[in-house]
Amino acid sequence: MAIAHVLDKYYLILTFLVTVGYQLSGFAIAWVFQFDKITDFTGGSNFFLLALLTLLTGNTFYTRNIVASVLIMVWATRLAGFLLHRVLRMGSDTRFDDIRAHFFKFLAFWIAQILWVWTVSLPVTILNSPVVSDPTFGGSNPAFGTSRDIAGIVMWSAGFIVETVADTQKYRAKAKGSVPKGYPMSTGLWGWSRHPPYFGEILCWWGIWTLCLSPTTDGSISSSARAAQYGAVASPIFTFLILMFGSGIPTAEKPTAKKFYLMSQNPQATGAEADAWNRYQEYLDSTSILIPIPPVLYRPLPPVVKRTLLLDFSFFQFDPATTKRSE
Repeated sequence: MAIAHVLDKYYLILTFLVTVGYQLSGFAIAWVFQFDKITDFTGGSNFFLLALLTLLTGNTFYTRNIVASVLIMVWATRLAGFLLHRVLRMGSDTRFDDIRAHFFKFLAFWIAQILWVWTVSLPVTILNSPVVSDPTFGGSNPAFGTSRDIAGIVMWSAGFIVETVADTQKYRAKAKGSVPKGYPMSTGLWGWSRHPPYFGEILCWWGIWTLCLSPTTDGSISSSARAAQYGAVASPIFTFLILMFGSGIPTAEKPTAKKFYLMSQNPQATGAEADAWNRYQEYLDSTSILIPIPPVLYRPLPPVVKRTLLLDFSFFQFDPATTKRSE
């Protein structure tokens, strides 16, 4: 592994090439067979691969490196396993209905997945690299158990629990049909946040980055290595941006609102369906878009607070005036 150390001291090239190869292999299978059963599984499992690869390649079997790598592998196993199970039970992912048959559009999604996996994995990639953790190459290994380590583990644990519980609650509700038509999903964590899995995922990666910032006070690590560790903050920031403004909340908010609006506008709608839009608006007024907050506390907050500090920006809102009733 000495060659890898010399050519790529932060493992950035190594992990990028592995990610490109792994994702393009998944794309080739998905394109040839025209299905998307493995799409999300390939993304999630790629995190596991990079964490294990950098840990073994760097031979950095220190407590912090092992803990950070294992936490990512646990998160990746849970995510990949859940998404694979869901798509096998629930059927194809509707996100790909319009692009699956278009080579370049479908490829663009996989390229975006390459960027996602590689960028979000940066904290552990850099931590496991020789220039950061291997004394032979100028790295260091501060004692594990600092307040920063504890804070990182606590944040990751809280995020992991929220993400796991929220995914499970929604999956079971759909599988059992326990949410009547015309009603939004508002049980469990979904009554406190409209997107609790996203909040949990964001918290997980802030925790990983915090954990991977091994503190040094004796100057035993180079300034460039330290800068690389801080630069890995791109991981939680990218996670927040992509979920908040990319393929996360924006792809769910307006389509969901539109569904309830059109349901209520159907001339044949009766009972709960006829009142679906009003009920959904009440849900929006009572439920935080991202940060879990009890409805009793969220509901009376001024709209300006909800639209700014609590991130429920106006561009997420669906405008019925732009939609024909016949759609």
